[in-house]
Amino acid sequence: MRTAPVLSTARLRLRPHVLDDMAALEAFYASDRAAFMGRPKTRTQLWYGFASEVGSWDLMGHGAWAITTQDGALVGQVAITQPPHFPERELGWLLFEGHDGKGYATEAALAALRWGWQAGFATLVSYITPENARSVALARRLGAVHDPDAALPEGDGPEDTVVWRHAPDTDGSPEAYA
Repeated sequence: MRTAPVLSTARLRLRPHVLDDMAALEAFYASDRAAFMGRPKTRTQLWYGFASEVGSWDLMGHGAWAITTQDGALVGQVAITQPPHFPERELGWLLFEGHDGKGYATEAALAALRWGWQAGFATLVSYITPENARSVALARRLGAVHDPDAALPEGDGPEDTVVWRHAPDTDGSPEAYA
């Protein structure tokens, strides 16, 4: 069975999810922080989403990581996923309450991007709700550009989703995205 590789940055550790992480995801999806994301309507739907992101590693060679600080505090999730309704692999992220403004999302997303390019992925996009200004700002910080001609996830229209395309890294360093 293949699981998520552990990635380390100066301040963070991206690790495979464990069952205890589901409680933090449940709290996230119950909060206003998930306003721009498809919220699971039941714990069963949350379970299926969580399990698919963990199981994607074994089935597809990519999936979700838990973002923790080096001392082990769980602060969010970053993922490279491609469920059946996504035309391309997506880099996505979320942070839990109280962890904004510290650069964690940028640091974790850069680590995931570097891993994706090193894994040989030809393209990576981020599907973002147009009104989600914080995620749009992060996509821009990562060097992504709006791609109005890209295919949208099945069932989404341009009022629901905007595609931000990430350019392949040339040297694996954060400076490549500045």
